[in-house]
Amino acid sequence: MTDLARREPVGRGNVAGPAGDVARAPGPAARRASLPPWILVPAGLAVAVLVLPLAALLLRLDWASVPAAVTSPAALDALGLSLVTATIATAVCVVLGVPLAFVVARSSRPVAAVLRTLSTLPLVLPPLVGGIALLALLGRTGLFGGALEAFGLRVPFTTTAVVIAQTFVALPFLVISVEGALRTAGTGFESVAAGLGARRFTVFRRITLPLIGPGLLAGTVLCFARALGEFGATALFAGNAAGTTRTMPLAIYTAFNGAGVSEDTAIALSLMLIVVAVAVLLVMRGWREDTAR
Repeated sequence: MTDLARREPVGRGNVAGPAGDVARAPGPAARRASLPPWILVPAGLAVAVLVLPLAALLLRLDWASVPAAVTSPAALDALGLSLVTATIATAVCVVLGVPLAFVVARSSRPVAAVLRTLSTLPLVLPPLVGGIALLALLGRTGLFGGALEAFGLRVPFTTTAVVIAQTFVALPFLVISVEGALRTAGTGFESVAAGLGARRFTVFRRITLPLIGPGLLAGTVLCFARALGEFGATALFAGNAAGTTRTMPLAIYTAFNGAGVSEDTAIALSLMLIVVAVAVLLVMRGWREDTAR
């Protein structure tokens, strides 16, 4: 058997060196040994900050009352409205956000910087400021609100207002994810396909979309989760009307203010939101592991 035949094939976790030798990637033990011991203290405190509030919520929950609380009419109305509006808002974000991400990724550096700043601004704005901004745009005395009401269209304090508020706060997650995927993928494969005679839509459908698939899915899932948990802009722009604008976060707020539903229902709804968030993270992790294989 020749020396070449005895070489270990390069696979996952192995890296071929300049002479063809295989260098194994550092294992978990080596990675742990590279950490300075002192860093474990603040890391442990960070985990405590993240985990202890959720643990306290679970310990306070009356598990025997969870089924009745979750299946109460108020809880089901809030859950159904949240799922419907979050789904619609996510679809709107995909339709608007993917083209915007393409424009940002393919623009010159100054234009991309301006567009990136504008598209991520809702991430750093307080949610209530977003609600005030939407009222200034679509409220009765807003920039476009008066013209819409002249045609018999009223947006604030309706289910449509919930969707708009959710779209406003969730859109940046999709734009950031897709733009990052586009920049990572580059334009090399697209140029080759175009040079071979493929049309633009064919290149987009057969080359670009598969390349940015993980980023698009991650952005969509995060977008849905953010829309599902939106509270501040929705409360100010859409109100808190049961069955019309009272989503799950607003139902929780209403419960702790002693109106409409019980505190047990509020904690149960909080548990449901936690479950949805965990499911979102598991979906994202599973997709990324599948695409890495």
